[in-house]
Order: sequence, then C-alpha cells, then structure tokens
Amino acid sequence: MNHHVTIQRKFRVLTTAVAALMLGIAGAQSTYAQSGYASPADRQDCRTTAEIFATDNTAIITDPDDPRLENRLTRFAHEVRAIIRTHGARPGASELLDGVFWSAEQKQITYERSREFDVNRVGRDGLHHIAGVIAKRYDQESVLTFRCLPRTSPETDAVEIEVPGVTPGDLRAALLLDAEAREKLGGASATLDGRLILVAPVAELPLARKFTTDLGADWNEARLRYGDREFVS
Repeated sequence: MNHHVTIQRKFRVLTTAVAALMLGIAGAQSTYAQSGYASPADRQDCRTTAEIFATDNTAIITDPDDPRLENRLTRFAHEVRAIIRTHGARPGASELLDGVFWSAEQKQITYERSREFDVNRVGRDGLHHIAGVIAKRYDQESVLTFRCLPRTSPETDAVEIEVPGVTPGDLRAALLLDAEAREKLGGASATLDGRLILVAPVAELPLARKFTTDLGADWNEARLRYGDREFVS
C-alpha cells in the first residue's frame, strides 16, 4: 500500500471530523443565542446561568440573635425550585445565606435569612417572570436576580463578588463603620461556611473592593462574576 496515499486519506478524515465538530459547536452556540441566554463558552466563570436571591420572611429583624435567623428555609427551598421548574427553567443548587443590610428608613442594621437559587436554561424575560411570581407568592417587596453575562455585554451592569473569610458579624461591624458602603452597597450576605456574597453595581466595584478588604478578606481570593442584576417586585 502507498503510505503517502494512506496518510493523505487519514488527514482528510481528521479534517472532516474537526470541521463537523466546529459546526456542531457553532450550532449549539447559535441555539443558546436564539433562546436568550449565553452559551457556556460565552460566559465567564459562571457555575449557573442565573441566580435568584429570595426569602419568605416579611418581618424586619434587628436582633442578630433572633431565633428566626436559624430557619433553614427547607420548605421554601422546595417550593421555589418547583416554581422555577413550573415556569420552564431548570433549578440547580440552593444555598442558605445570612444577610446583613442597612435600613435607610429605620437608620439601623437589619438581618435576614434567605436562600440563593441557581437557575439554568432561562433568559432575561423568563428570569424576571419567575422572580415576580416568587415576590407575589411570598409577599416580598422585591426579589434580587443576577444573570451571569460576559463582562463586555451591553447588558452587564453589576458584579457578584464571592470571597471566603467573612461572617455576618464581620458584615455588621463593617457596615456600622462605613457610611458610604451602607448608602451605596446597602449590605451583603454570608454563607454558612463563611463566604461573602455581594452583588454590586459595576460602577461601585472600587468601593466594593475596599469594603471587602476592610472586612479582612483577601481580595486575591475573590471570585468576580459580571452580569445583569434586577430587583423584581
């Protein structure tokens, strides 16, 4: 057998396979774009398409030792995941959060136990609709959503900061000391294993970085995700 001809045939087969693979990838990316959400290749370090931050609590809690802050919101988690699924999206993981926020109206720190929900296979309008259903069902003034997008997307207006080494007590102390952070950032949340979760306007990233380092967290360990945030009422 002519080895030169054999090599040429193998090269043509390999080239055809690569071309088919590239066409498949392009087709998949086109499908993602048409459906209204970015493909995994277009997104940055995003573990999920979008996130919803919500609670079923309607009370204003000002005592960090309030027993309501121990609620694991288990039933709420099951119900919200069912809402997400019912309205055409795919629910992912959910995580408990301890939120610390500044109430401009009451001029004091407030606390809230909430959950973060990962949401996949969802676009902008679908995410807005699901958050609106949750807000109405649980009588919430608003529900925060974050849709992970490329940093350069024209829709990107926010950044989600996640960094280890922060507790609710740390947040409380920092907010009491930093009037600018209270006014412009409003507050943040900590996971049960001590990670800060802060969703801030892109324009306030320098302030968010300063606030994070003032908490004693190592900015070099921070993970930043850019995207579109919305408070849905």
